[in-house]
Amino acid sequence: MRILLVEDDQRIAKALAETLQDQHYIVDMATDGEAGWDFVEAFSYKLILLDVMLPKLDGISFCQRLRRSGKMTPVLMLTAKDTSNDKVIGLDAGADDYVVKPFDLPELTARIRALLRRGNSSLPPVLEWERLSLDPNTCQVTYAEQPLHLTPKEYGLLELLLRSHGRVQSRSAILEQLWSWDDPPGEEAVKVHIKDLRKKLRAAGAPPDLIQTVYGIGYRLKLA
Repeated sequence: MRILLVEDDQRIAKALAETLQDQHYIVDMATDGEAGWDFVEAFSYKLILLDVMLPKLDGISFCQRLRRSGKMTPVLMLTAKDTSNDKVIGLDAGADDYVVKPFDLPELTARIRALLRRGNSSLPPVLEWERLSLDPNTCQVTYAEQPLHLTPKEYGLLELLLRSHGRVQSRSAILEQLWSWDDPPGEEAVKVHIKDLRKKLRAAGAPPDLIQTVYGIGYRLKLA
């Protein structure tokens, strides 16, 4: 899942981005409100983490603009201000939740998961394909009840293929959805990650063609 982090404190932004990436999120980062808005216009996000005190366009104005434009992306505001009035202003601007700095990372990531579940209530809690199972809430993957230990990119690839329900994902689409805009590798990287993911699936007993290559197009899970 792709998340936008708009935070001008680079120390906080770096620590939070690393934590989210370790939990298999794709994170784009902006250090001011206008740059963050450029991201919103260019990409689709499942969640926006938004600092209140930002240069160029503050978080309250950013959130108001977002809602006026008709975008209902969940917004979790981050702020150093801890008063009821500040929280009311943020929530009235259209934020879905509000966390005060310094925040506890486990609590913050739990709030993120809660907002993502709320925004994707129509999605099944566990993704399954034959004997393959992926739980987005715990990031656990099993094949025939045997745990698979995947890297973040392997996990992201498998989740993308499961959510595609047998539709083909091109290499360019995979790059767009699983890599941040400032860190895109070449299409060869997709091939390498697919190869490693297939190897781990086969080691767990999956058939070698569970992930199919549609030559000249991309990849999909094998249709029944």
